[in-house]
Amino acid sequence: MLTRSLRRAVRILHSNPHARCVSSKVLRTFKLADIGEGITECEVIRWAVAPQSSVGIFDPLCEVQSDKASVEITSPFEGIVTELLVKEGEVARVGQGLCQIEVEEEAQEERSLTGDDAPRNNEESVAKTEAQHNSLDESVEAQTPRTLPPQQAARRPHPLDPTQKSEKPKSSAEVLAPPSVRHYARSQGVDLAYLVPGSGKDGRIEKADVDSYLSASAPSPTSVSYDGQDITVELGRTRNAMWKAMIKSLEIPTFGYSTSLDITELHALLQVLNLHIPAHFLPASDTKSKFDPANALGVAVPTIPDIPETGRFTRMTYLPFLLKTLARTMMDWPLFRASITPNAAKPSLTIRSHADIALALATPTGLYTPLLRAADTQSVYSLASTVTHLAALGRRTPSGLTAAHLGSGTVSVSNVGAAGKGEGASPVLVPSGGLAIVALGRAEWIWDVSETYWDESRGLKGARRLRLPVSWTADHRVVEGAELAAFVEAWRAWVEAPTRMIGEGL
Repeated sequence: MLTRSLRRAVRILHSNPHARCVSSKVLRTFKLADIGEGITECEVIRWAVAPQSSVGIFDPLCEVQSDKASVEITSPFEGIVTELLVKEGEVARVGQGLCQIEVEEEAQEERSLTGDDAPRNNEESVAKTEAQHNSLDESVEAQTPRTLPPQQAARRPHPLDPTQKSEKPKSSAEVLAPPSVRHYARSQGVDLAYLVPGSGKDGRIEKADVDSYLSASAPSPTSVSYDGQDITVELGRTRNAMWKAMIKSLEIPTFGYSTSLDITELHALLQVLNLHIPAHFLPASDTKSKFDPANALGVAVPTIPDIPETGRFTRMTYLPFLLKTLARTMMDWPLFRASITPNAAKPSLTIRSHADIALALATPTGLYTPLLRAADTQSVYSLASTVTHLAALGRRTPSGLTAAHLGSGTVSVSNVGAAGKGEGASPVLVPSGGLAIVALGRAEWIWDVSETYWDESRGLKGARRLRLPVSWTADHRVVEGAELAAFVEAWRAWVEAPTRMIGEGL
């Protein structure tokens, strides 16, 4: 009631009949702008505003999802949102209107009021406006839930789960939780939208709600009942983006090249590298030495990079070294540092100054390709840290990978050997995915009886070697088959003789 009284007082105060500022209201359509990377359309995931709600400059309007990342769009105007032109879940194209915002432009107006009509008109106007506000207040109060039913924690559904419920989770705008609980949920990879309402006052989510969700996340073997009926499941945003990208990939003629790399020497070198990981790459709880040599003389030393805890590790795999040698080879081959120039009058290539490699990551929320920028300038340890950090972000739900992590490399790498023991692959090259892609298989020990290790005159009857299968696909519009083969063989020369990298600096 106090709020209504204050509103009435303000409205009466502003009804001064002698001189006042009047507002010229202009309706502006806010359109989806070009966010780069060749993106032509985005799906509206969530609206942060509703019709008749006020917004200020830089206030969040909505969140949109492209084929590569989700982006929060803010308001360039201050005013009142009158209409949402695109619903949640619908796709908007660049240049299409997202919403309409009523903007007020003030102008000074002097008006002389005489006679009895003016005051009466003012009173009628105030009464009418107050009635509208009271009606709006009652509408809002009527929509406010009186009681909040408890909600049991359940396993987070997979996009193709046959038991997935149809109702959508609450938007983040409807989630009530203190900052400490939000931080804790984020660190555990829990989406608070699935915990609404919480067990706290007015449905507020508490830490205990997050813990209950985590403890109940393991599926029960008897919790799923299959009645034998077929179901229809719509593709999620990530799979829908993959659907479109795979269709576009059919426009690219490709050439494949498969071989295997002998990584026996790399295997031996890796044991040494893992024994001497620099302290700033190790987890804080696993630092091997407490002695700081910089304190010996108290002199200034180069600043050690600040490595996030999610980017620290205790053991490297073959992947960082394969990425480093690939980047080194790309520096010798400008063709594989090139990308097709978009929107050019004639087909042309843009050659980059550094080796930009896209890394395919399979995450709980879909396939992402974060970019390793200027991989040629990073050490093996730095690449291992970057890959570890990106993988940790990708495992979060929702994904912690943002537009800043993504981009298009000139060469893409897919480590399929981490998922299965395949002997060959046919990686797909998609538009904006660079000129080539390589699928790394799973390394396996074999008994090599090739002429290199077989010589009866010297008593050589084979050797135990570690082989890594690799499968390449290149854009045949630009890359010739002989060029791809020669590039892969140049890469082999670095991988199979890893001590060459000592001269380059690890």
